[in-house]
Amino acid sequence: MGVLQGLEPESVWKYFEELCSIPHGSHNEKAVSDYCVAFAKARGLEVYQDDAWNVVIIKEASAGYEDAEPLILQGHLDMVCEKKPDCDFDFKKDGLRLRADGDYVYAEGTTLGGDDGIAVAYGLAILDDDRIVHPRLEVVFTTCEEVGMEGAAALDVSMLKGRTVLNLDSEEEGTLLVGCAGGCSAAIRLPVRRTKGRGVHVCLTVEGLQGGHSGVEIDKGRGNANMLLARGLAGLREVSDFLLISVAGGQKDNAIPRESRAKLLIPSDKTAAAEEFCRAYDAVLKKEYAAADPGVTVRLEVQEEQESEVLDEASSRKIAALLLSLPNGVQAVSRDMEGLVETSLNLGILETGKDEILLRYSVRSSVETAKSWLTEKMGLIAEFCGGTTELQGNYPAWEYRRDSGLREDMVRIYKQMFGAEPEVKTIHAGLECGILASKIPDMDCVSMGPDMLNIHTTEEKACISSVERMWNYILEILKRK
Repeated sequence: MGVLQGLEPESVWKYFEELCSIPHGSHNEKAVSDYCVAFAKARGLEVYQDDAWNVVIIKEASAGYEDAEPLILQGHLDMVCEKKPDCDFDFKKDGLRLRADGDYVYAEGTTLGGDDGIAVAYGLAILDDDRIVHPRLEVVFTTCEEVGMEGAAALDVSMLKGRTVLNLDSEEEGTLLVGCAGGCSAAIRLPVRRTKGRGVHVCLTVEGLQGGHSGVEIDKGRGNANMLLARGLAGLREVSDFLLISVAGGQKDNAIPRESRAKLLIPSDKTAAAEEFCRAYDAVLKKEYAAADPGVTVRLEVQEEQESEVLDEASSRKIAALLLSLPNGVQAVSRDMEGLVETSLNLGILETGKDEILLRYSVRSSVETAKSWLTEKMGLIAEFCGGTTELQGNYPAWEYRRDSGLREDMVRIYKQMFGAEPEVKTIHAGLECGILASKIPDMDCVSMGPDMLNIHTTEEKACISSVERMWNYILEILKRK
């Protein structure tokens, strides 16, 4: 018996639970892609799978809808893989440990993957039910959305006849998205040199932050653990010399990092001063982030004296200068749409290798020239410090369409069903709609979805009643001709 058995709509939760039993983090979607292909073949549906593991499933129109315009339903197969520090879980081989509590479904100790597993479950449930009336359906499941929309970029759309797209990758009931920012991933690599050093081994950790999606929560004032660590190291340098062994924080460039740590060697006679600094820094951050990130904690773990391989003095100073010089967070807000972030960047990953330190940023902007200038500025700063910059996964903005028949119909249907006006807006987070628009001429697209809270974090949960309401809404949208 499934954990989610008895929840409505039954078919949606059934497929969601089956999806969650299959590991499907970014770059690990082959098994879930094969599952979708097997699903289609078992039902005699036309199906395509490419080398990127994207899947397209086509179901011809139901009786009476043969002349209706085809509709593309679209979501992505991959999920962000985050787990709590004490959680014994392997995203490569373990199925999610689903739980239902009141009106919410969550995964024990990990992200839920409702972004975008709910969309895939919606699509499969619709394809599986011959009682649902609909036009020709072209259901598109892409891969690697969370790491630069690589699947959408590789997608061949030649088999698609539709020019109308219902994207199911939004997380707020009652909100219809009609535009989004473009973006890219910027990888900055700083070569480092190592030497031998001796001192007391300490570990400086910034933890307890909320994190979140760098496109959705970037304007919430939450702390970025990597940036707070860099600030802490600069402050520590004022009270004690140290030798830097490594810095590390974050797992995804598009997730605001919740934890970051530095391993150091300090002189034995400076441990007390270092501990006092960390207590003071902890108090400072708790005051600064009392409203936005009250769980922030700075911790210093003091270990034994030892000899270790460390970064030389020049490398330590270069990484400190680079971290503190590069911008982070909101860079500009829109002058046209109140409350909309226009341009931002997030230092999501900080890693130390043998010969280099990697800084990986998610860069977003709804203005292409602003995005280009920001990445150019990052490159100039990196070059000055002796580093290099590589841009990856560049994707275009999804521009607002003034004449949208789909949007007009969805607003009308929503008002009829729920007696309220939906909010129609553009967002700062990236969606695959921009890439699809570059491939599908004159595309008319709207993005929607049920309420999901704290996506990309271990506190992620999906609202059960909202999933049902949006399911019924989608079924009414399918009836439009």
